[in-house]
Amino acid sequence: SLPPPLSLPAARAVPYGNMATLVQYVVLRGDLARPPRSWPLGAVVAQGCHAALAAVHGYREHPDTGAYLEQGGAMRTVVLEAPDENSLLDLAEMLRQKGLDHRVWTENPEGIPTCLALRPYPKNQVQPHLRNFKLLK
Repeated sequence: SLPPPLSLPAARAVPYGNMATLVQYVVLRGDLARPPRSWPLGAVVAQGCHAALAAVHGYREHPDTGAYLEQGGAMRTVVLEAPDENSLLDLAEMLRQKGLDHRVWTENPEGIPTCLALRPYPKNQVQPHLRNFKLLK
């Protein structure tokens, strides 16, 4: 006869356990909400949402993205401010050169780059590259 099956404790899905906290960084252009553009708050927030979703969708197969989404209400997102279009595009180029996955959102039909979002990353992998940007206020 066969030995009785082993009884193992149930595995619990805890994304990243003790590893670094997963964070999605979103960098919005602060000048969009100020004169002369003076976009409404909702329009600016929508740009951040579009960029964040584009990054998550674009990198949906990456294990960090899956682990981040599994966190549900515990997901961490940090929204930073790029002062203007040039600073946003310079950041995008630096991230590209460093091989860091991200998406730049361009509002159409105007063709205005408005926001950049990285895919979810362990915080310590990307925070040093973003230290020149302040929290969006």
